[in-house]
Amino acid sequence: MNSNDMMEKEEIFSKVLRAGRRTYFFDVRATKADDYYLTITESKKFTNDDGSFHYKKHKIYIYKEDFNEFKDILSEMTGYIIDEKGDEVISERHQKDFKKENETDEDGIETSTKSVENFTDIEFDDI
Repeated sequence: MNSNDMMEKEEIFSKVLRAGRRTYFFDVRATKADDYYLTITESKKFTNDDGSFHYKKHKIYIYKEDFNEFKDILSEMTGYIIDEKGDEVISERHQKDFKKENETDEDGIETSTKSVENFTDIEFDDI
């Protein structure tokens, strides 16, 4: 069996979720025994100072015997986050007009943090 035949057999069904610099790949794959399992890969793009870029990838494997518990815990955890914080993104990185509360510097003096509204966040699409 050549490598193309092996890849066709291994990758059964795939979906991609693009989310800014992150891309998530959901792949149904086959074991040697021809049973199926799921891989979830997070690929994150990093740009070097010289303009070149590289990707860091993290992958998890989820097998059928763990699906129900995995699904239940994932649902519970995402539900908890949405219930506690809502689905609006509230971090500086995602909101250009986000303002931090006054902070205390190393001498204990309260300082005001400027808004990041003038910051330009440039994202590069996958090539």
